[in-house]
Amino acid sequence: MPTELRLLTYNVRSLRDDAQAVSTVIRASEPDVVCVQEAPRFLRWRSKCAALARESGLVVATGGRTAAAMLLLVSLRVRVVEADDVLLSRKRGLHQRGLALATLVVGDSQFAVGSIHLDLDAAERRRHVDEIVLRTASSKAPVVLAGDINETPDGAAWQALAQHYLDAYAKVPTWGEYTYSAVNPVRRIDGIFVDPSIMVLSCGVPDVPGIERASDHRPVLAVLQLP
Repeated sequence: MPTELRLLTYNVRSLRDDAQAVSTVIRASEPDVVCVQEAPRFLRWRSKCAALARESGLVVATGGRTAAAMLLLVSLRVRVVEADDVLLSRKRGLHQRGLALATLVVGDSQFAVGSIHLDLDAAERRRHVDEIVLRTASSKAPVVLAGDINETPDGAAWQALAQHYLDAYAKVPTWGEYTYSAVNPVRRIDGIFVDPSIMVLSCGVPDVPGIERASDHRPVLAVLQLP
C-alpha cells in the first residue's frame, strides 16, 4: 500500500531572525520530515536543535554541527533506521558543506532523505553534487534530497541533480514558486528532488503564517506518495 509523506525543506538562517516564527511555519506545514539548512552549529547547538524540534512538534533524527549545519527533523510516525552525518570535501577559504542523511520508515515504506546546502561558489556546487549523488547511490531505498541549492533551476548544479532525481516542483507545481528572499521572493533557489519511483502529489511554498519574518528563505513543501 503506497504511503503519503509530507516533506518540508527550510533554510532557517541559524534562527537569527525569528526562531518562534520558524517553528510556527514548520508546525503549520504539518510535515513528517523537515530538511533544515543553517541549523544552529555553535554554542549549545545540540540544545538549540532539540528546542527547534520540540517547538515544531518533531524530534531530531540526525545532523547539526556534525553535518555542517544540516539537520533532519521527523514526526513520531517516522522511524529512523539509520543516520549519517557526512562532511563534503572542502576548498580552502570556503565554508564546510555537509549532508544530513537518514534511512527512514513510514508505514510499510522505507526511504532515504538528505538535507543539503550547496556553496555560493558555482564550481563547488557542481562538484558537491557529484559527491552527494555518489554517497546516496548506494541506498537500497528511494532517495529524496532537499535543500538550499544557491542557484536557480537553469544552473549547472541544479541541472546535474535533476539528471539523477526529479525536481518535485517542476513535476507538480502547486503552490508558490519563489523561495528567496522571504520578503521579496523573486528566485527559486531551494528545491526538493525525488527518486523517480516516488510520486509527487503537490509541491511549492506553503501559504502559512510567519514566513516573511521567520528567515530570509521561504520553505518548500512536497506531498509525496512513497512506493
